[in-house]
Amino acid sequence: MSSGKQRAVEDFVEEEDQYAEDDAEEFITEDDIDAEVEDHGDEPMDDDDDGQGEENDDGEGSSGAIEDNSVQHFTTHKASVFSIAAHPTEPLAASGGEDDLGYVWDITDGEVIVKLSGHTDSVSCICFSNNGEMVSTGGMDGRVRIWRRVGKENYRTWEFLTELQGPDEVNVLKWHPKGNVLLAGGNDGTLWLWQLPSGNTMQVFAGHTGAVNWAEFTPDGKRIISADADGILMFWDPRSPTPVFKLDSTDARFDLDGITSLGVNPSSTLAVVGGAAGALRVINLTKGTIIGTLGGHTEGESIESVVFVDITGGATGPGVVVTGATDGKACIWDLSTMRLRATLQHDDAITHLLAHPAPKPYLVVSASADKTLKTWDARTGTLIKTHKAHRAPVLGAALGLNGSVVISAGDDGLCGVWTTEITDEDGVEHY
Repeated sequence: MSSGKQRAVEDFVEEEDQYAEDDAEEFITEDDIDAEVEDHGDEPMDDDDDGQGEENDDGEGSSGAIEDNSVQHFTTHKASVFSIAAHPTEPLAASGGEDDLGYVWDITDGEVIVKLSGHTDSVSCICFSNNGEMVSTGGMDGRVRIWRRVGKENYRTWEFLTELQGPDEVNVLKWHPKGNVLLAGGNDGTLWLWQLPSGNTMQVFAGHTGAVNWAEFTPDGKRIISADADGILMFWDPRSPTPVFKLDSTDARFDLDGITSLGVNPSSTLAVVGGAAGALRVINLTKGTIIGTLGGHTEGESIESVVFVDITGGATGPGVVVTGATDGKACIWDLSTMRLRATLQHDDAITHLLAHPAPKPYLVVSASADKTLKTWDARTGTLIKTHKAHRAPVLGAALGLNGSVVISAGDDGLCGVWTTEITDEDGVEHY
């Protein structure tokens, strides 16, 4: 990476946020633990797992020039990269892929910090804890593995902590927004909740009949929402194995032909749920009722991602949501009126959407099977920047360094890093 490109990344490094276990309402206590995960005697990483991976040139091939405006590449994966995460404060990314491996790496120079081994099938999920002290991987082998930072000086040394047994195939892995609590959903329809670093099982949720495609904590951390391939939506109190409410296709208004994505607004009062056939429903989480239908996507095209954006800065009320689908459209909706504000367009399926944090919460990033990512101004539908380097579909994306960089996961085995800020070289396009 040239010094100019390195500075382009480093200039956006924000002052590290202090992780505070503040006086917010306690999430779960030790009294709520149902069972304890056995210690399987896992050993720390071998010396040869020192993170010094080999370069992979497959993603950038020798035939044909590929337009590339990235500031950094990570090419150590030997096959498709399925999942990508950005550290909450440091210039680090974590990626997991079809090669059964995960890596933590430096986004400024592409250096491998630690190799995350131990899976026997694809690493389908990867994420950092809210305070950045731990990183978790979930695999198609049903394993959930945890690493933690060693020492307090920097984030360059990590050690293996524990392996957790949960679903038979991990589709979803999410950390609690305030504490060291980890949620996993799997192909067998179960949800698991653990407390770290102890590894204690806090709850196992059953009731889904299909693969859990989506699960997350509400932004306030008090509830869990999950959805499956059979079209069942469940809303949980983490302390109880019985759902607060359940919605499914027995209500004809909620027949989505399987749920593929969902998002919850910042006030944790509304959810927007997307289905495999292109339908969208707005759910009141307080009452467990359907309050709206959004119809801007092509029938039969799956909704792949749902994110809420703040287009005014500190806005209250239902909010504004962006939905992305396999029809290549990203639709921006005003939920106070249930009307479409704007439509953003890719040349192929949209695979992932990201909402930019403050101070520019009106920006949204889209990733697509058309091999690009794009940064948009959701207030106007203006295309701010197109991010290019991939020669195959972009499967995932994450925002790092307070949103100043976007990091990708590609079907070509490449992870790319771009700045999201406008530079003198960038043109601004309109749709």
